[in-house]
This record gives sequence, C-alpha cells and structure tokens, in this order.
Amino acid sequence: MKKLIFILLTLFFLFYLTACHIYSFTGASIPPEVKTFSVKYFPNLATLGPPTLSQTFTESLKDRFLSQTSLKMVSKGGDLSIEGNISNFSTSPTAISADKAQKNRLSVTVYVKFSNKFNEKQDFETSFTRYSDYDSKVNLTQVQDELLKSIIDELVDDIFNKSVVNW
Repeated sequence: MKKLIFILLTLFFLFYLTACHIYSFTGASIPPEVKTFSVKYFPNLATLGPPTLSQTFTESLKDRFLSQTSLKMVSKGGDLSIEGNISNFSTSPTAISADKAQKNRLSVTVYVKFSNKFNEKQDFETSFTRYSDYDSKVNLTQVQDELLKSIIDELVDDIFNKSVVNW
C-alpha cells in the first residue's frame, strides 16, 4: 500500500511540474507567463552556401520550438524572439599528410539575437559555429546535404539549449 501511495505521489508531482511549465522532459525551463515565440528568417550573409540553407535552418529552428515546447508560434513579437543570420559557410583542410589534405571541414556559423520579453537577463547576442569533416577525395556537393543536416541539427540544439534550457 505504501508503495502505491509513493508511486501515485511521484506521478502527481511529475504531472504538476510539467503542467505548471516548471519543467519539461525536453529540459526546457520556460516560465508560465511565456506563451509565444517568433523566429525571423535567417538570411545567408556568407559568400557561399546552397540556396536552401537559410530556409532549411530557419524551419529547423521553428520546428524545434514547436516540437519541444508548448509555446505558440507567432510571425513577429513573440514573448521569446529569435533572429539573426548565417554569417559563415566555409570549407578548409584539416588533416594534412605528405603535403596533401586527407580531410576537409565544412563549417557553418550562425549569429543569433535572442530576446525574452519577461526576463531581459536571458537575452543574448552570440555566434554559434558547428562543423563536420569529410574525406578530401569526395566532392563537397556529394556529401553537402548529409553534412548540413548534422550541422544544422547541432546548431539548433545549441540555440535551443542556450535560450530555454539555460545551460
């Protein structure tokens, strides 16, 4: 009987925490007064990059907030507001042997401005960079989509964590 009461109390406590927006199983810590978010389009200001990079990144960021929070997305003026740009898209050699590159690195940098209407202490402006290495014998266009998917996922994780997980 004591075990049943303990289990019921534990379930009630977990329900209370998630219902009151004190904690979510995604790790997001969003105050109850925050109801909306907005993500402005992230233009690609880098000299390189595929034409779909801006759209793919922006949609991935929106999708993360929609799937990992209970916030409603609005077109502008959200309680949480995210804007910025893709500031760098570059490749460079990383592993060199016998004067020849063995690996190349694709890097993407995103500048982000985050605003929290209810807690200005959480506002930030910063750049996030992620990269992925690939064999130099392979043409970038052959692996670009796969590499960008991984890089964008990591960038979105970083932005989501800094803005609502508060790490």
